[in-house]
Amino acid sequence: MLHIGVLVTLVLAVSQGAVHSAAPSPRTIAIADARSLPLGTVVTIDGSVTVPSGTCASSAAPLNQGFAIQDRTGGIFVSVEEDLGFAPRQQVRVTGELADDGFGMLILTDVTDIKPHGRGPSVRPLPLATGSVGEATEGTLVTITGTITGPIVEAPTFGFTITLDDGSGAVHAFVCASTGIDVSGLSAGLTIEVTGLSGQFEDPEVNPRFQSDIQVLPE
Repeated sequence: MLHIGVLVTLVLAVSQGAVHSAAPSPRTIAIADARSLPLGTVVTIDGSVTVPSGTCASSAAPLNQGFAIQDRTGGIFVSVEEDLGFAPRQQVRVTGELADDGFGMLILTDVTDIKPHGRGPSVRPLPLATGSVGEATEGTLVTITGTITGPIVEAPTFGFTITLDDGSGAVHAFVCASTGIDVSGLSAGLTIEVTGLSGQFEDPEVNPRFQSDIQVLPE
């Protein structure tokens, strides 16, 4: 039979251990599962960076300092105010709240925890018909090929809108001014290949990140 003093000592030791134990980490879920949850839900996701920090991913937020991540199930843009210097293939775990950016695009905002942890897998863009860019592809890296159907439209200080169609339906490629991508050589009638984030500004769009994301194809 335990002496009462020994019993008290054991109880105190267990109690103190419980007090000082680390809080459990939030459970990480697949990005596709997170995207299916209601707005306002706080989630923890983990993915490889596809859009580097500070590269705008939507014509709705051309000055946003966020980044996009993708796992094997889907992708999402993470909205933050500070350029954290994340480059493609940086693996990052993020906890934040699901929200609409005000123009129909699902994003992660009000971020409470960001943990980079090594190099992630290379994400290959998904080849899509221009008419297939939409809600189902939002947040992922895609490649489209189509003919420029009209003039390049400039929104001063924000960027340039290019309308492409491969016969399946037109879609916009929005080139944020902050990317520094030169569109001066593009014009109606050219066939181009565009790689970028499948986003939305009321209507679906593709947002290239680098100069190499836009390739003029031979006639």
